[in-house]
Amino acid sequence: MPKEEVIKKVIHGKAHVRIGKSGISEGVINEIKRQLDSLNVIKVKVLRSYLKVSGKKTKEIAEEVASKVNAKVADVRGHTFVLVKVKSKG
Repeated sequence: MPKEEVIKKVIHGKAHVRIGKSGISEGVINEIKRQLDSLNVIKVKVLRSYLKVSGKKTKEIAEEVASKVNAKVADVRGHTFVLVKVKSKG
């Protein structure tokens, strides 16, 4: 299946990981890495409670998480974003 179709399918599916009150913790980062390793494309939902506490926008959170897990932000909609695993060189 082409990557664009996979991304489209993930956008319309349920979130694989949720970022809650505890924010972008080591546990959340590890879970996102694990999901990306097995699925290559995942959807992450940011709960409103974390958005209020952090004062950040979903796009900022998406970029921060992507840089920590070696992924690319494919889509940001509302409180959710889609990450695509970046192939490591070598």
